[in-house]
Amino acid sequence: MREFEHHEPCMGTVFTFRGLTTLSIEDQTEALLSATNALHKADAIFSLYKEESPLSRLARGETSVADCPAVVDQVWNLCEQWEKDTEGWFSAFTPQHTFDPSGLVKTWAANYAAHKLVDAGVVDFTLNAGGDILITDQQSREEFWRIGISKPVSISSEDAGVLTVLDLENTIFRAVATSGSAERGEHIWNPKGSATQKDVIQVSVIARDLVEADVWATAAFAEGLSSLERINALPNLEALYVLANGEIAGTDGVLALLAKPTH
Repeated sequence: MREFEHHEPCMGTVFTFRGLTTLSIEDQTEALLSATNALHKADAIFSLYKEESPLSRLARGETSVADCPAVVDQVWNLCEQWEKDTEGWFSAFTPQHTFDPSGLVKTWAANYAAHKLVDAGVVDFTLNAGGDILITDQQSREEFWRIGISKPVSISSEDAGVLTVLDLENTIFRAVATSGSAERGEHIWNPKGSATQKDVIQVSVIARDLVEADVWATAAFAEGLSSLERINALPNLEALYVLANGEIAGTDGVLALLAKPTH
């Protein structure tokens, strides 16, 4: 087994792959190239910062979903399903009525990239997708099962640091995603059309799947603290909230996921 670590700038953030592999350096390089190419392809299609991307052209009314790459229709349908599953609290349609799946597409692309690695025989790794974490089933290093939750401030702040640490070893959970306003400001809109919630400043959701964690973190942040009861009723899902008054709240099972001090 040989250690590897790869950092790939994409989608305005960095995707970090860390793990162990038995592949040769050449085969590992090829596998990582396949995985990162999948990320860049998704960015080229879905980025609203690239003026000529299919999604930017769709937003300007210059094309239709039918004339976009087929994957746009797939992601459109996926977003519609998640909107139903979250009872409307996750929506890929902006207040300006344009299609913006950014609340899902980064982790969707990360999942796809991870599957590319697994298919190539790289099965022991973690993927940090700009702060959202995916752990493979065969991840073997104890320390990589521990995931730090950042304080709800910008990483450039003097107060930046770790709020708490989760330990997912020997659990069913493989993914953590966090939504908040610390880094990107008020980028999550209220799909119900009412005033933006003010009681929650950060939500971290723990799930079996990275997209599931990301979608529910976005939905929970949009809804606010009243989403806690909704998530608490769902199987295989936990959440940790940082409230605007500085207090911490969470679902019934999240306390058991907090890492115990090591000696």
